Amino acid sequence: MMSHPHFSASPALDAALDEASTKLFYPKGTVRCSGEPLFRSRAARDLGCILDVDNAVTAWLCIPLEFETNLGPHVPDFLVEYERGKPWLLDAVEDEESPDIKEGAAVAGFNYRGVPRREIEAGFRLANARDLLRYAHSRTPLNDRIRMLSALDEAGSLTVAECLHIFTEVKPMTGISWMTLHQLISLDLDEAMINPETVIRRFQR
Repeated sequence: MMSHPHFSASPALDAALDEASTKLFYPKGTVRCSGEPLFRSRAARDLGCILDVDNAVTAWLCIPLEFETNLGPHVPDFLVEYERGKPWLLDAVEDEESPDIKEGAAVAGFNYRGVPRREIEAGFRLANARDLLRYAHSRTPLNDRIRMLSALDEAGSLTVAECLHIFTEVKPMTGISWMTLHQLISLDLDEAMINPETVIRRFQR
């Protein structure tokens, strides 16, 4: 599990944490956020949603540290750990990333990217991620998990509509959402909004 890097407290980092602690964005649930989920903007919360359904992401941390730039100290939105490669610092930005911030991150030894709002909001992934994360604090009981995985092993793939009868202990979309977020099953989150015809398969790395 990720933890905050060991940097001394600083006014910029303290101010960023204080600002984020006064704001609340929905959905509140996360699955790969290490530490407290804190967001300074709607765009940052939306990027967090995207990170939670990115199968290459193993963990992410909010408002993790401060580094110096030509513009002064900067506190990014996230430190993101991927399955392969070095961690990245990410910011949700309105348009284009700042070259000065990118250079400051590089000097501090970090990969950095400013993710533009248009990329975060493109297609159906964000809307589907928000829907799934409503159920992040739920859990699919063992009986329902086994029934679902057994049905997929037998059929290969099933539509959402074909799975509605499988769940007996939780509501079907609660069960499907939790199992998707925890990488037991997979859905196509980019093609369309999740609907009765959405195809479900066993998750494969």
